Amino acid sequence: MKKYFLPIIFSVLFSDVFGLADSVVVPIQRQRNHERIKEEQVKCDKADGKLDGMIKVSSNEEVNLQVTDAIFRKIKGLQDFIETTSKVPTNNEKIRQLNYVQEVVLNFRLEWKAHKLNPVLAPLLINNFEKILRANIDSLSMASIIEEAPYEIGKINTEIFKANKGYNESKKIIYLKFCTLNPDKILSSIRPFVNEPFADSMVVLASLNNPKQLYDYASSGNSPEAKLIQKNTNPLVTAIVKISHTPNALFYFPFLDDIINGKQSIDSIKKLIGDGEERMDNVGYFKLLVKTEINYQQRLIAKDTPVAMFGGNGLREMLQTKAIKYFINPINELHEQNNLAIRMKAIEPLSAQDLYYVIVMGENDIYTSSYKHSFARLLQKMGTTPRGDELMLSVNMDFFRKFIKMAANFNQLDVFLKTMPQDKATVLMKAFVANLDKSNNLEDAVDVADSYSSIKDTALLQTILKNVSNNEQRSMNDNNGRGKIIYSLLKTIFLSADSSNIDLTSEIGIPSIYSVENKYLADDSGRIVQQVFFYGDDDGKANFSGFMNSFNTKEWKVIQQKEWVEIKSLKGRKKVWIYANLPLDSDKNLDDTAQAHLTRYLEKKDIVPSIVIHRGHSYWLPGTINRMAGSAKIIVLGSCGGYKNLSKILSICPDAHIISTKEIGKGDINRPIINYLNQALVSGNTIVWKDMWAALNKVFYADPNKEVRESWDDYVPPYRNLGAIFIKAYNKKTEL
Repeated sequence: MKKYFLPIIFSVLFSDVFGLADSVVVPIQRQRNHERIKEEQVKCDKADGKLDGMIKVSSNEEVNLQVTDAIFRKIKGLQDFIETTSKVPTNNEKIRQLNYVQEVVLNFRLEWKAHKLNPVLAPLLINNFEKILRANIDSLSMASIIEEAPYEIGKINTEIFKANKGYNESKKIIYLKFCTLNPDKILSSIRPFVNEPFADSMVVLASLNNPKQLYDYASSGNSPEAKLIQKNTNPLVTAIVKISHTPNALFYFPFLDDIINGKQSIDSIKKLIGDGEERMDNVGYFKLLVKTEINYQQRLIAKDTPVAMFGGNGLREMLQTKAIKYFINPINELHEQNNLAIRMKAIEPLSAQDLYYVIVMGENDIYTSSYKHSFARLLQKMGTTPRGDELMLSVNMDFFRKFIKMAANFNQLDVFLKTMPQDKATVLMKAFVANLDKSNNLEDAVDVADSYSSIKDTALLQTILKNVSNNEQRSMNDNNGRGKIIYSLLKTIFLSADSSNIDLTSEIGIPSIYSVENKYLADDSGRIVQQVFFYGDDDGKANFSGFMNSFNTKEWKVIQQKEWVEIKSLKGRKKVWIYANLPLDSDKNLDDTAQAHLTRYLEKKDIVPSIVIHRGHSYWLPGTINRMAGSAKIIVLGSCGGYKNLSKILSICPDAHIISTKEIGKGDINRPIINYLNQALVSGNTIVWKDMWAALNKVFYADPNKEVRESWDDYVPPYRNLGAIFIKAYNKKTEL
């Protein structure tokens, strides 16, 4: 395949990019139209950070070749077709068709850079575009062609051909595809379609996805959406409409299934909610959430998904929100309090089951000391002879992999396993690595990978490795393709973690995780560009001050702009440019605006960041990810925010080296990490992660502050970030 594409692509690139002779003669009145198409193609070429005749959207060379072929050779074929076909006879008609071609190339790049289109779909996009172009020339409807396309492609091409006779029908087709992919956005977009026959079924789909959102729209007076909802006869929709008239209605949504089925009543729940503020029974309400979660988990096991379990103000979200607000934040804020009776007072009324959910729901927020004291309280609440296996059964094994992962990360797994008989512990650890292929995402497998990197007990590591190998063999016997990939990758990654003789780069075909060459980070002009995201809360403002103070004015030039700061190296072998938005008031959304303006400025100036640094709590991380440059090769996160964010980051930057922490990021640690990176970048040296970690170990282990030393131990270098490595390897194996 590669031998087939290379000659084609490079011959096209030489003729198109460098303007060599072409067999089709273009009249002077249309030459500018062809030049505009070329300009868009060159922008696509530059979008990956390098103008090199190759559009790199993946680590898979064959995929890159196919994408490049689509944007150059296939587009050139369409240009030639328009110029030579007798079906487009006049100059104005040919210009119109050429404008369509320019628009599809432009929209490919814009949607790719906005993370709204997977760029590997470029060949499919252009093929679909060509079918519509030819149908449009023949005055045929494009609706059936749009129907066969994925949503992202159909959306682009529908808007290009607005004059097509099938445009209105295509809009409906695209909207239904959109609703299937984005049920949470149905109600915010349904107004143009409220009179369509499918509107009622879309309302039901919206209610199943997000009851709270339906409540919001049902309460919005006489709006078209409210009228549509209120006339719907579906039992769930009518129940939500009824609850919407109840004070503090949002607190009832987690129990919606039980209310509909008569298992709980609004009056009984109201006794705990009170007025929703001062008179609310926070502990009682949380306990009811836990009880309901356990019951809903039993339904999930039986393949019966409760409507109110997921989504905004669903049970899981409310459980996490209340766990953090009522219990985790109070004990975190008292982390300097030595009297545990005072510090841990908030969790004193909770049962072992309640504490279990506080722990697993607080994965991204709980401090190390808060976890360890909460874990100790959990064991106490389990009785004089605690049995971990009985606790797991009592919660229907809900989040058990998350619990084991956290116990491993905080060095408590061995303690927990000793609370149960050996045979029960063996069964639990078998279950820990079993059925990872049955989940609809990779979160469970990533939790297993992350746990392995934290466990120090060699016997336990061998047990996990053995169980992984057994599951790999089972998958092979069952000819289970997904299972074979998951378990073979985990086995290879685990063996590499135990031995320095295994090089994952060669074993599983991913780019090096051990080092980053300086030239790999530089753009065409030799600059290495960083973008640093700050947020305008108190923590962000304090960290920004320390960040700025770390730049010596003799070595760095600081340029103050209205919404960001530019920092440029004055010495060294390499030019390093750093752009950091100011931590403007987050309550007024000014930090977000500054980030948006900075990102737009960098795009306009063709400044492509190869390093992205997130300086903020994990709850700010989605904002950073949404604006993260797809060209980023190194990403420093502080707290990674869990699987969901990690997976999204790697979908945007598939080859990124990620530095993260199991806990909350610390400014006293982040600054030395960033300083080390900057010095290595300026010097032009290759960044070797093991050498960097060894150097920083000396710095932090010598720190007199015990909290700094302990926090540093929670930071994970790219070569030990087994969860991220697993996602990269899995994506590589399953890549188009």
